[in-house]
Amino acid sequence: MARRKKTKRISFKLRTSPKRKKLRWPLPPLTSILKVLAVVCICAAVVAALYFVEKYVRSTTPIKTGPLVLEDVPGWVTAELRTKIFAAAGYKNIELDEKAARLVAENLASVGWLDNVKVQTTHDNILISGQWRKPLALIKSGYNKFYVDAERVVLDFVPMPKLPLVHITGVTVTKIPNVGKVIEKQDIAAAVTILSAMAQMDKSVTPDRPLLDEVDRIDLSNFDGLHNNRQPHIILYAKDNTEIIWGAEFGCWQKYLEATDEEKLAKLYSYYKEYGSLLGGAKYINLRDPQNTVHLPVDKY
Repeated sequence: MARRKKTKRISFKLRTSPKRKKLRWPLPPLTSILKVLAVVCICAAVVAALYFVEKYVRSTTPIKTGPLVLEDVPGWVTAELRTKIFAAAGYKNIELDEKAARLVAENLASVGWLDNVKVQTTHDNILISGQWRKPLALIKSGYNKFYVDAERVVLDFVPMPKLPLVHITGVTVTKIPNVGKVIEKQDIAAAVTILSAMAQMDKSVTPDRPLLDEVDRIDLSNFDGLHNNRQPHIILYAKDNTEIIWGAEFGCWQKYLEATDEEKLAKLYSYYKEYGSLLGGAKYINLRDPQNTVHLPVDKY
């Protein structure tokens, strides 16, 4: 029997790369973690404490306040007008800081009585200054009354017993502009121009006894010859109803062959200085005729 040949089994063992060991960082001890948490908590507590302390100090520290003060107030300004200005400002006693001053300035910006308003904070009060608009004439339109100044700026009505205001009559105002705005009407502009010229003459010629103090109204019902072109276009009336016949509006004297505007003013003030008053004299004072002699007081009788 034949012998079987022994065969060797050859086995191959594949070599694999060794497994990488995971790196593990050593964990900090529990005490270190607790210390860090403790520090964080302490810092948070300190911040919170400072916040509440500051809030408490603010709430317990009295806020310094002060009154509003108007500077350089003209003598004709009444207590009622002062009260009106303070009411418009929106405050009585306020914090003395720049924010409050800015708010007051914003509130007063729409007040017609003051122009170029400036508000300044001091240690004791808040100062308000500006250019006061002085009423020149009073206008009535229906149930409404308002003033205009020399620039025709509309001012709301407040009794002005210290000012001898001239009434502008014979005009119709369908829509009154807002306070602080200019009224655009030719007849009112003509009246304001004449009154402003007379106010300037008062300052230079009769500062102690202003002629305008004796003028009651200026009538514009026949302005620009509305009803009769031959009749005087503008007439002023003294407080005893003496007529002061002006004639055409400023700058139009040549068109109607009248005396110049300067001649009219010179005639009027010559009469006033000579007789000392517009009252109790002539029936009328005619200024428009360049050849006319002013009527004397004896003409009344």
